[in-house]
Amino acid sequence: MIYTSGQHWHDAPNKRVVLFAMSGLGKTHLSNMLRATGTWFHYSIDYRIGTRYMGEYIADNAKREAMKVPFLRDLLMTDSIYIGSNLSFNNLAPVAAYLGKPGDPAKGGVPIEEYRKRQEQFRRAEMAALLDTGYFIDRAQDLYGYPHFVCDTGGSICEWVDPTDPNDPILQALSERALMVWVKGDDAHTQELIRRFDKAPKPMAYQPEFLTRTWDEYLRENNVKPGDVDPDAFIRWTYAQALAHRHPRYEAMAQNWGITLEAHALADARDAHTFDALIADALDQRKP
Repeated sequence: MIYTSGQHWHDAPNKRVVLFAMSGLGKTHLSNMLRATGTWFHYSIDYRIGTRYMGEYIADNAKREAMKVPFLRDLLMTDSIYIGSNLSFNNLAPVAAYLGKPGDPAKGGVPIEEYRKRQEQFRRAEMAALLDTGYFIDRAQDLYGYPHFVCDTGGSICEWVDPTDPNDPILQALSERALMVWVKGDDAHTQELIRRFDKAPKPMAYQPEFLTRTWDEYLRENNVKPGDVDPDAFIRWTYAQALAHRHPRYEAMAQNWGITLEAHALADARDAHTFDALIADALDQRKP
């Protein structure tokens, strides 16, 4: 790791962290808090995905829907209107809307083969955005003069890496430039995430093998054909399994590549000084 102790962290003129955790545990809130100090550059992986790597997919999908409306089709064909996504760090809905949910199109679902295609597009996009982190570290300091850097990753980072492989290209590239920090939730956080997701299910990205297994199990257990699947019912059914699937992967990432911060402790952090103290304590307590 690039910081060997709490004192090393405190003394470092350039503090750089990569936050990873399930979505909903406060990574973006913390990143926004650090950015508000004026000394931290906030690099959002999901924002990079939506603007750099999937922007055309997202815009073309919106145009495809608009072309079904004769009035809008005429305006598009004559370049009279422009359709694009309005992404921001706190509004990543266009990316999620493009990913969609598999199942019955009449219920807002995406046919499973199209869904798999979009999942693969997202996988490639997220891997590329993660590998762009070093470039943005240099850009933030050289171009804008920010001494500190926080990378706000998406919840699916653990799907594309092998935390047990010391030569994993993504984890190696990230850990060479920044401190990997797992924001770990407890059982209460898990239940709250499930409750929130059940109330408002959102699109997710899955490891291909995990998606295939859960999709086949859902079809078999519910005796339903792919085109008849209720999209929200499927992703609700899958969510708790996804949490259980990801937890040991996050844990291995923290054990082999970084440190762990408890989500409830971070929730009480109101400024960068408190964050610094939590990082320093975690570094000092880390077992070799």
